[in-house]
Amino acid sequence: MNTKRETSLRWSFFLVGLVILGLGISMTMQVKSFGIGPWDVFHYGLFLQFGLTVGTWSIIAGLIIVLVSSLVQKRMPQLGTLLNMVLIGIFIDFFNWIMPEPETLVVQTLVFIFGTMVIALGIGIYVAPGIGAGPRDGLMLIITEATGWKVSTVRNGIEITVAVFGFMLGGPVGIGTVFIAFLLGTFVGYTLPYAKKCLQFLIMKGELYENIYQRPLRSNYND
Repeated sequence: MNTKRETSLRWSFFLVGLVILGLGISMTMQVKSFGIGPWDVFHYGLFLQFGLTVGTWSIIAGLIIVLVSSLVQKRMPQLGTLLNMVLIGIFIDFFNWIMPEPETLVVQTLVFIFGTMVIALGIGIYVAPGIGAGPRDGLMLIITEATGWKVSTVRNGIEITVAVFGFMLGGPVGIGTVFIAFLLGTFVGYTLPYAKKCLQFLIMKGELYENIYQRPLRSNYND
C-alpha cells in the first residue's frame, strides 16, 4: 500500500472540503435577509458590535473552543482541527470579498438553498478523511460524552444557544437559520457517505495500479 499516496489523498480531500465549506457559508451570507446559520449569526453579530471580519471572529471563537476542549480533555488538538479553525475563517472572508450579493428574490432563494447544499458537501468532503474534527464538532462530542445526551440533542442545543446570542448581538436570524439548523444535518447524511466512498475508491484504485506495475512479467502472458 502506498501510504504516501493515501496520505496525500486524505489531505487533499480535507483541504478541498474546507474551501468548499467556506464557499457555501459565504453564499448563505450573501442573502442575510433570509437569516444565516446559527454559528454564522453569532460571528456576524460579533462583527457588527466589535468590528474585525466575520472570518476573524470565526477563528477567534474556534480558538477559544479549542483551548477549552484541550483543557477538558487534557490533550493537544489534532493538526486538522487547528487548520480547520484558521482556514475556514480565511476562506469565508475571501469569498465574502469576491462574491456579489444577489438582487432578485428568485436568485437569492436559489443562492441560499444551493449554498446550504454546498456547505453540506464541504462538510462531507473534509470530514471523510478523518484528519480532525472542527472545533465546534469537538465541543459537541465533549458535551455528549460528559452528559450522556444524544448527539442531535446536544447539537441542536448548542446551535440554538449561539443563535440566540448572535441575535442579541444583532446577527441576522430568519427562516434560513431554521432551514440550516434542521436540514443541514440531513444533507450531510448524504454527502459524507458518498465522500467516504469516493476517497476509498481513489485509494484502492491507486493500490490496484501499484500492484499491476509491480507484478513480475511472464513470457507466456495469456490472461
